[in-house]
Amino acid sequence: MLAPGGGGGDAAAATAGDPKGGGSTHQAPATHTPGASHAAGTTAPPTVAAVPDSIQHQAEAAGRAVNITIDDGPDPQWTPQVLAVLKQHHVHATFCMIGPQAKAHPDLVRRVVAEGHRLCDHTVTHDESMDHKPFAYQQKEIMDAFAMIEDASGGAPVQYYRAPGGAFTPASRALAAQHGMRPLGWNIDTKDFTRPGVGTIVATLKSEIHNGPTILFHDGGGERSQTVAALDRSLTWLAHQGYAFSFPKVN
Repeated sequence: MLAPGGGGGDAAAATAGDPKGGGSTHQAPATHTPGASHAAGTTAPPTVAAVPDSIQHQAEAAGRAVNITIDDGPDPQWTPQVLAVLKQHHVHATFCMIGPQAKAHPDLVRRVVAEGHRLCDHTVTHDESMDHKPFAYQQKEIMDAFAMIEDASGGAPVQYYRAPGGAFTPASRALAAQHGMRPLGWNIDTKDFTRPGVGTIVATLKSEIHNGPTILFHDGGGERSQTVAALDRSLTWLAHQGYAFSFPKVN
């Protein structure tokens, strides 16, 4: 089902100097009720404040800061190991979760929240071609996953939406933003999902750190022992370089 990979913005959002897309800002007055049930294929009227629908990469923290983002879980083998590394380094991350994975492992979703990390909707099936499909399909992918993640977490906020492979569209970004989920891109794709070796993953991060603050790793979609080791080494290197650790801006 999963085909992990990179991408960060729809064609309409791409801007010069921003390798993973930018985007216009759209703020709708609609909101969503946390914990509300969602029938399959339906979208409940939102009742939380909408956020901008431009694709975000920047950190909340001022100055020299990075955002660690972890995609495609939760996974019962690898997510606990990723969480242990993050805890060891006193780092908080954003976990971009696949809906059925969250539904299958609510204990992990709640652990992620309890340990101070944030949640991100990464759709139901990780379809990297969803930007070429009807809006009704995109809506179901986003909102069904949103319901699964929110329910698994016990009603914790799902603050971001990351399209698989960067398959954003203006309509899908607006939908997510209307439900309080900031579209989330990335600047550094470590390519850890290809399992190129721990050293190569770390070298990719070091060589691309100038691209911007949001860094992409994976805790699902395959065997992730290299990710766990590379994340440990990367966090040590980033701290030694004077980077702080933050979350992506929501508003």
